[in-house]
Order: sequence, then structure tokens, then C-alpha cells
Amino acid sequence: MKKLGLVPLVAATFFMVSGGPYGIEGLVQQSGYSGAIAILLIIPIIWALPTGLMVGELAAAIPAEGGFYVWVRRALGPFWGFQEAWLSLAASVFDMAAYPAIFVLSLGQLWPTALHNPYRVLIPGLVILGCVAWNMLGAKAVGNGSIVLGLLLLAPFGLMVVLAPHRQIPPAATHGTWYAGLIVAMWNFMGWDNASTVAQEVEDPQKTYPRTMFWSVAAVALVYIVPILAVGYSGVPSSSWSDGAWVSLAGGIRPWLAVPVLLTIMVSVVGQVKSLTMSYSRIPMAMAEDHLAPKILSRMWCALLLCGIIWTLALSLSLDRILLMDILLYGASLILEFVALIVLRISQPELMRPFKIPGGTIGAILIAAAPCLLLVLAAVLNRHEKIGTMGAAPLAAGVALCGLVAYPFARKLCAKKRVNP
Repeated sequence: MKKLGLVPLVAATFFMVSGGPYGIEGLVQQSGYSGAIAILLIIPIIWALPTGLMVGELAAAIPAEGGFYVWVRRALGPFWGFQEAWLSLAASVFDMAAYPAIFVLSLGQLWPTALHNPYRVLIPGLVILGCVAWNMLGAKAVGNGSIVLGLLLLAPFGLMVVLAPHRQIPPAATHGTWYAGLIVAMWNFMGWDNASTVAQEVEDPQKTYPRTMFWSVAAVALVYIVPILAVGYSGVPSSSWSDGAWVSLAGGIRPWLAVPVLLTIMVSVVGQVKSLTMSYSRIPMAMAEDHLAPKILSRMWCALLLCGIIWTLALSLSLDRILLMDILLYGASLILEFVALIVLRISQPELMRPFKIPGGTIGAILIAAAPCLLLVLAAVLNRHEKIGTMGAAPLAAGVALCGLVAYPFARKLCAKKRVNP
């Protein structure tokens, strides 16, 4: 099997986390240029970097297919391992249903028919199934494809940075709250652990993962900050920013730039769906090996098809960018990963750790503190946010509680497999 090297894994991680500066527009609108830049400098330090360090240590120490699910299961047992998988896969439904919708909305600006039935349902389904088919070629094909897509994605933004006229950044004219901008930034900096699920398909994972985390955090931060600074110095007021504003912003710099930027939105969506499909599909594969999912899912093509079908059926959810739901479900799984990091430090000090967070167990606790406190703060400050008529926090809690109920049924349904030779 051809394995992922450093550059392909960095490219795939970039798409799992970011996929370009799309989605960050609301941060500028909510917080202004200076507030947005400040948040984009702080969030990598207190949110992305600690998560990257945790992933670097655990992926190097336990380079197993299934990644974060395996870490939590090893540290806390099969029950909590199942909850980790449940939370991650539940979050994937909201994530993976939204991205193809962005593809269709972007395509609709060039071809309005795409916004109407049957195309507005058929095209997102084809995006998902096309990315599933791409993943059938293996992790190496996904990683190499991410390099090409990344270059295509960044080219128009490089032109925006070069061509943007340089004026003084206009004063902020914000219409939101700083913590609403914080949610946008957290959402755009989450997903570093997704690269861990393909560890057995990575060359020399003990060295590759820590390096991948460093370069990926740096790349994502730069891709967000540099284009925002360029547009800011061109004199565009922050009130002009809104979701999807990159096309009009590019057109304001040079009219012909609007179409390349519009096309790269679709490139970004394909890159994100392709890379996340690779990551999420390995979770049911690892669960099947542990008899917590049907054995047939241990075959990659079966796991890929199952995930693709579920995401396609959930496309009706794709009209909402439910950032808080994503953060709450993903955040709960991330807290379990940090708990696993600390528990393994205490219970398995002899575990070989090619890369180790300095400071011993106290250092690991301090690294975990900032992201966990930030998650609690985000949940408290945004506790009144709603998905339809229901609060986002109660809805996320309900989804999480379903995992507690599902675990005994999963063990019972798959128990017969345990007696097989």
C-alpha cells in the first residue's frame, strides 16, 4: 500500500481543518479587522496549537487506524471509546451535509438552474459520492489530490494579496458581538485530530504527525490572516463582509478575479469533503475490529459507502451553517481526547512517546486546560442560540445522550462475532 508522506498529509490536514479562508467572513463582520486579526492570532495559540500538540503526541505514540477513537478506548475503555466515535460521527453529519450545499450555492452564481430541483439535491449527492469514489483509490491518492487542489485554491487569493491596493485599514463598523466572532474562529480552526484516523497509512507516523501539526497550524493561520489584511488595506469597510463575500471582495479588487475565486470555492468544498471522507470512514472500520460495529464495516469500501449514504440522506440539513452544533459535538469528543492524553500519561508512563509534550503530567494538564475552558466559555456565551425552534445546546446534549443508549445495543448486536474463530 502506498503511504502518505509529510507534504500530502499536511495538504490533507489543511482541507480537514480549513480548506481556505471561506467561512471566516463572519468573523470580520462581527469583530472588525483589528478584532478579527487579534482573534486569529490568539485562537491558534489557545485552541489549535494545544490540540495539535495532543494529536502529535498520541498519534506518534499510538499510530493506529481509527486514531482518536483508539486513543480514548485504550485510555478509558470501550464504553468511552464508543462515545468518542459516536460524537465524531454525529458531528460529521452536520459538517458533511453543509459543504456540498456551499458547492451548489457557488455553482448557482454561474449556473442558476443548479439552485432548483432536482439539481440542488442531485449535485450535492454527486459531490459526496464522487469523493467516496476518490477515497476508494486509497489515502495516497487523497493526499496527492489535496496538494493539487490546495495549489488551485490558493492561487486566486495570492493574486488578491498582490493586486489589492494599499490604503489605511478603515475603522471597525461591527454589528455583532465578539463571542459570535469567537465561535466562527473556533469552527474554522477545528479538526486537527481528523488526520489521526489514517495513521497506519502514513509513512513513519512517529515523526510525520508532529511535523504535520506544526506546518498545518502555521499554514491555516496564514491563509486566514494574509487575505483579510490585504482586503483591509484595500479600504473595504468591515461592514461589507458577510458569508460568501469573497467573490464580491475579489471583484472589487479586480472584476475578473470574481470568477476564479468563485470556482475555488467549489475546489475547496471538494477538497474538504474528500479529505474528511478519508478521516471519518476509518472510525467505523476501527469499531468493527473491536466488535462495536458490524464486521462488514472493517472493509474500507463498505465503511466509505455507509458514510456516503448517511451524509447523502442528511443533505436536507445542509442549508444551515450550524457552527455551534459542530463545536459542541466536536468539543465533547475533543475533551475526551485530552482526558485520554492525561490518563495515558498516568496509567502508561512506559508507553513509547517519540514526541512528548514537555512538562510531564502537569504540562499535559495545562495544555488541555485552554481548549477545554474555551469550549465551556463558547457554550455558555452562546447558550441562547437556536437550531430552528430548539436550543443548540439541548439538541447537542440529546444527540450525545443517544450514544449512551446506543452502546449496549451495539455490544449486544455484535457480541456473536466475539465467539467466531
